[in-house]
Amino acid sequence: MPDLDRRSRATAFVERMLRIPPPPGPPAGAHESIRIFRGAPGLYRYQLLVWLGKQIGAGIGLFGGVAVLSIVNFPYKVVLDVIEAIGLGIYLVALPFTFLMVHLDYQLRWYIVTDRSLRIREGLLKVAERTMSFANIQNIAVQQGPLQRFLGISDLEVHSAGGGGSRKPGHDKKQEDLHVGKFRGVDNAEEIRDAILARVRQLKDSGLGDPDAMHHEVHVAAPEGRIVSSAEAVAAAQELLREVRLLRARRTAPGHIA
Repeated sequence: MPDLDRRSRATAFVERMLRIPPPPGPPAGAHESIRIFRGAPGLYRYQLLVWLGKQIGAGIGLFGGVAVLSIVNFPYKVVLDVIEAIGLGIYLVALPFTFLMVHLDYQLRWYIVTDRSLRIREGLLKVAERTMSFANIQNIAVQQGPLQRFLGISDLEVHSAGGGGSRKPGHDKKQEDLHVGKFRGVDNAEEIRDAILARVRQLKDSGLGDPDAMHHEVHVAAPEGRIVSSAEAVAAAQELLREVRLLRARRTAPGHIA
């Protein structure tokens, strides 16, 4: 119990130092439809593995430098010894704090879904929060790498209107990220995906939201006053183009008399 008390005090101290905001409120939608998802335990293990790999790499570099300096003699060696000792001290002191940062990064991830929209918040030094309306969602994809598959987790990526499917050269990544939301390290990505798709379809069927954003369908007025869809207009234009090409081919055929 004392260890847990010390850890909770340390966590609260770091949260105050980093000025971590309180938990986010739910996005627009019915209160009874609110669902909160969190990162799976496999995400925590994944983050710890990444942290451990970084610490081992840094430790090998520092202790290797100490070993090399201990067997090499050259002018001003004492200055390098001092610098190496300072770096080693900073590394050892920072170990518990970087570990605590990993723990907080895992704890302070929020994925909130309602019947109308979703909200994602993540980050410590830089808190990023995105709110996306289901009426603007264009694509949902589940991504899973080999290590994620081993840990039983995956990422759910949600794209809204304006995000684009691929990054163009010179495109501003920060601007594009505003249209992309990621449920990182969840163990029920398919369940979340199906829940979002069901609510998108519900909005579509009820006529709420932005139909143009969901259907990508444009309606135009025909000359006789009838309203036709963009698909019908394109089909009519293609048929007209075929007739024009056929007429041109007949006029240029050998033996044709104008």
